[in-house]
Amino acid sequence: MDFYHVLETRRSIRKYKSTPVEPDKLERILEAVRIAPSAANRQPCHFIVVTDEAVRRSLTRAYSRDWFAAAPVVICACAEPDEAWVRMDKKNYADVDVTIAFEHLVLAAAAEGLATCWIAAFDPAELRKALGLPDGIEPLAMTPVGYPDEAPRAFVRKPLAEIVHRERW
Repeated sequence: MDFYHVLETRRSIRKYKSTPVEPDKLERILEAVRIAPSAANRQPCHFIVVTDEAVRRSLTRAYSRDWFAAAPVVICACAEPDEAWVRMDKKNYADVDVTIAFEHLVLAAAAEGLATCWIAAFDPAELRKALGLPDGIEPLAMTPVGYPDEAPRAFVRKPLAEIVHRERW
């Protein structure tokens, strides 16, 4: 699929078919995560791939929407802040690095004909418990991955002139 077409057509989907995701598609999506850039190539990212139905259902303790656990795959993106590059003003780039890799995942899934929905509104303590995350690993985002069972919603974006500033603000 053409890259710009992927960018233009990717949408957040909240209803999924039970059709399994083919292993080769899932591996390509995960490879897109692996090759994502990170600050100083520190790669402070971890991705937990959940395919077991019981484990997916346990995630609803952290995010109480059944629709996302109904997808055949849920992926949780985590940061390891102690491994991240830190800018001179002490800004830790773990969140940025995970976000870049997560967006690679979302776009790769779209290119494979799969749907996703970026989820950040979850209870991190409950997610930590459900996934058995060790100390030092921070969950940042989750997404279901599967075949869409709804038409994507249209969205409105600001005009380019409102978000792009040339030379100076």
